[in-house]
Amino acid sequence: MIDRIKRSTRGLEQGPTGKNLSSAEKRKFLINTLLGLEDSRENVYGTLDAWVAFEQDFPLASLKQALSALEKEEQWHRIVQVIKWMLSKGQGNTTRTYEQLVCALEKDNRAEEAHKIWQKKIAHDLQSVPWRFCHLMLAIYYRNNRLERLVKLFKELEACGRKPPSKDIIRKVEDAYEMLGLLEEKKALLEKYKDLYNKPSRDDRKKGSKSKRTEMNMADADGSKESKMETSDNLQVHCYPLDEEPAAAIKS
Repeated sequence: MIDRIKRSTRGLEQGPTGKNLSSAEKRKFLINTLLGLEDSRENVYGTLDAWVAFEQDFPLASLKQALSALEKEEQWHRIVQVIKWMLSKGQGNTTRTYEQLVCALEKDNRAEEAHKIWQKKIAHDLQSVPWRFCHLMLAIYYRNNRLERLVKLFKELEACGRKPPSKDIIRKVEDAYEMLGLLEEKKALLEKYKDLYNKPSRDDRKKGSKSKRTEMNMADADGSKESKMETSDNLQVHCYPLDEEPAAAIKS
């Protein structure tokens, strides 16, 4: 194991840190190494330890890019390993890091562990947790049929004075109440948030916009080839990354 790590990092040993390889080259090396490793915690931790030993400062930016690359490859188990290693070094201790960890855990079929991380590291300060992260946990409870936990978290958020920003959240709570047989609570929920519930959600707006563009495309079907190409371009669906708002540090 040690010999393999030495061979994989030999290119970094040729001189002082940062003198032989550019930052981009070192990031590429890290990503390719992580993607090619055997699925072993020892391998991942050992390789990361060897790699970071040649850095003067902890390379959070490079690790962030590596995690993005792993996410594109849907390497959820590897993402969990990298984040846990990073946290073990006292680095990246933010709500955004824990959000990424919780998300990867669920996708790695470890929803119960995601719940434990949430309870231990995040749930003690619900007033400052971004709604995006709260919605993620509600969705995890919903998808994994942990409806009592979903209702409990929603009530705790309400008790903190947090108002749900979208009807997608209300729909999940509504369904949970119905499946739990709490019909009076469901009725009270819909009455309390009727204004929000009647507003179009982001998904509804996307569907409406796409439908409108489709109609315009059909109306222009007899137009020039150039016009068709422009309409086709307008119909492309663009995927945007999650917001990168600053996250407050979480105490260990």
